[in-house]
Amino acid sequence: MDYYEILGVTRSASQEDIKKAFHKLAHKYHPDKGGDEKKFKEINEAYQVLSDKQKRQQYDQFGRVFDNGQPGAGADGFSGFNWAWGNSARGEETEFDFGDISDVFEEFFGGGRKSSKRDSRRGKDIQVDIEINLERTLKESAEKIELAKQVVCQRCNGSGAEPETKIKECFSCRGTGQVQQVKKTVFGSYTTLVTCPECKGEGTIPEKPCNVCRGEGRIKGQETIEVAIPAGIDTNQVIRVDGKGEAGKKGAKSGNLFIRIFVKQHSVFERRGDDLFAEREITFSQAVLGDKVELKTLEGTNILLQVPEGTESGKILRISGKGIPHFGGYGKGNLYVELKVKTPKKLNREQKKLLDELRKQGL
Repeated sequence: MDYYEILGVTRSASQEDIKKAFHKLAHKYHPDKGGDEKKFKEINEAYQVLSDKQKRQQYDQFGRVFDNGQPGAGADGFSGFNWAWGNSARGEETEFDFGDISDVFEEFFGGGRKSSKRDSRRGKDIQVDIEINLERTLKESAEKIELAKQVVCQRCNGSGAEPETKIKECFSCRGTGQVQQVKKTVFGSYTTLVTCPECKGEGTIPEKPCNVCRGEGRIKGQETIEVAIPAGIDTNQVIRVDGKGEAGKKGAKSGNLFIRIFVKQHSVFERRGDDLFAEREITFSQAVLGDKVELKTLEGTNILLQVPEGTESGKILRISGKGIPHFGGYGKGNLYVELKVKTPKKLNREQKKLLDELRKQGL
């Protein structure tokens, strides 16, 4: 499966061409619009790689060997505001470790021991689920998130050593992070490499461990993070914030923060893709004679709907550009209003008389 073929672009295509191709195909195959879900996921996967310059360069060089760096269900490989399908429970904050794609390359192309060391020190990723109103999808907004997590120790600045003291090479393993261990069995003795118990495989130890973090370089704390929620975002889309997960051990790389979005159902408007659907009741006389009726949009403004003469119940009017902004693109979806002719339950004497006259006239 070639990502360029999936998007229908050449290998020399510009980032703008890739974005336009993705936008066109995503709307064509979106499951909410009756499209092919499998094809839609392939398009999304291709876009996550080719829209990111670094990932695109890696893909051009190595191909799809590493499956876009994804640990499963498209939850990694994000660039800027990206999205995927997820399965964790709503309203929960969970931790998971996706690792780093650069570590995967090091593991396959050499330096495996060093990569393992980095993995053990790297901070864990954090996932948070948040719920927003449908109105917030109309324009970019900000969300403040309070996280309880491992943060960098301020006393040692993450080094794990007391200020003005040194970090030295481990005497036991000579900086390798591993020591030889001789084991005796009934068949004889053999030597194996095990993690150095002195430095825990890191190869270095502080001359004097930090009094606050006890040499970890991080402590439990809290951090408030403000995240931009892009216009047009939908349920199950995920925003990635690099470096805002758990702090790494002894100055190692921090994990990432993944924010999964859930959009609340609206009492008036139903969202289908980037289009909105609503109902508007009209009277029998308005349906027969035609009229102009008001409708309050999701933005909060009133618009006039032209009801044609002889309108039947169930007729749908389309109002262009009054839907949800296209995610990561230009323009908006449409608003579709279904007209419902209201049948009166109670009539006074004069109304009944008028209707009786109409009946005699064949209406």
